[in-house]
Amino acid sequence: MQSYVGSRAIVVGGSIGGLTTALLLRKLGFEVDVFERTPTNLEHRGGGIVLQPIMMKWFDGHSTRQIEELSTKSSRLRYLGAGNEVLHDEPALWRYTSWDTVYRALLSDFGGDHYHLGEFFAGFSQDADRVELRFASGRTESADLVVFADGISSTARRRLFPDLARQYSGYVGWRGTVREDLVSDETRAVLADALTYSLGPNTQAVMYTIPGMDGELEEGKRLLNYVWYRNVADGPELHELTTDIRGFEAPVSLHPGAVQQRYIDEMKAAAVANLAPAVAEVIVDTEQPYLQVVFDTRIPGMAEGRVAIVGDAAFAARPHAAAGSAKAAADAWALYEHLGAHDGGIAEALKLWEPGQLELGNRLVDRVSAMGARSQFSNTWVPGDPDLRFGLYGPGK
Repeated sequence: MQSYVGSRAIVVGGSIGGLTTALLLRKLGFEVDVFERTPTNLEHRGGGIVLQPIMMKWFDGHSTRQIEELSTKSSRLRYLGAGNEVLHDEPALWRYTSWDTVYRALLSDFGGDHYHLGEFFAGFSQDADRVELRFASGRTESADLVVFADGISSTARRRLFPDLARQYSGYVGWRGTVREDLVSDETRAVLADALTYSLGPNTQAVMYTIPGMDGELEEGKRLLNYVWYRNVADGPELHELTTDIRGFEAPVSLHPGAVQQRYIDEMKAAAVANLAPAVAEVIVDTEQPYLQVVFDTRIPGMAEGRVAIVGDAAFAARPHAAAGSAKAAADAWALYEHLGAHDGGIAEALKLWEPGQLELGNRLVDRVSAMGARSQFSNTWVPGDPDLRFGLYGPGK
């Protein structure tokens, strides 16, 4: 494998995708620094993650932790009807974690010495040999390789493709978590050991159990995690919904505690009216639900010279396939493999890496767009349909 000892890499964005990339680049011999714009370590930045195989790969012999220490599991796929009756049930083994749990594990593996907080990336330039990064603080850094993993609101994407527009899906995702021991025994029994769906006209909710706030895996201390997709018209209706309690519009998401109470009240009442009682109970019991605006973003290129862009910074895909974090991991592992196998230089390795990741990103966006159209608009979501399962590649891939 090609060694990059003596070379420097910078990763912009210190979330899960950025940390995975940084750890893999360090395995190749790079001296790696990560620059994260938030001033403190990232916490409570999201709820559950369905673990695809590529997401678990780092924890299979590369990490100080095992995936079993970081995740819950279920063995059933279940669809509930209006009265909690089971419409469909089949064996299906899945593992789940929480954003916080996997982030803490990756950060522990990387360490804090080269993890820099409070640095807002502003711009970059490059020549044949180096890339120079400029930060809002006035700091400048240079490296042989720069990877942008700065997420769904990527500054790098705007710098590389200033005219690129996102495509709103026509619906939002309400999200939240409730500790298992805070819901009724009946609800716990209905949801036990299952990835659970509740369907309605032009809507669907999905629910599963994830580790507790501090990574607890004991029954009762775990969290019931859900996403509920609801149609919201673009324009004034969406803008008003996504205006936070301070009066600022949030184009991507509203964090816990930021959603206007009138919308929370309406949402909980609608859950009781439209969803299976077990799922509705969890939603009603959520103290601070939060909101995700669901949209698609595609990028025409992921490599330019010695610069690469990965994960949500490149392709923002709807959550239906539970593959956003998996796509970031797939980008990172493919980058690791191309750099390690190629002796013609960093820029040439990126050229070879780019086509496959563009194809994967476009395929993923196509798939989740079709899933969203069926569940939210055409009402052709059929319980147990293999075309609507979680996964990065889709059925048969």
